Amino acid sequence: MTLTKTLTLAVAFAAFAMPSFAETFVNGVIEAIDTDRGRLTIAHDPLVDLDMEAMTMVFRLAEPTMIDGLTVGQAIQFVPGRVNGRLTVVQLRNE
Repeated sequence: MTLTKTLTLAVAFAAFAMPSFAETFVNGVIEAIDTDRGRLTIAHDPLVDLDMEAMTMVFRLAEPTMIDGLTVGQAIQFVPGRVNGRLTVVQLRNE
């Protein structure tokens, strides 16, 4: 393999491994809280930046402390992203 091909593949793999963050806050309602695993089940509006329709999904939390004070049924706004290929709440604010 030539050096050019090797470098091209290395850049492509690095770009794939980097986190992908949406930049838009999305409205959602917390359906379930898994404190042991640091996950929220959220019924959300469309995730425009991630090209996903409105639905209910499980998200990891970027920071464990984000879960503090949240309750089932609570309306939130959040920024979703892909961290290591997994859907993650990267920012969160209570409505």
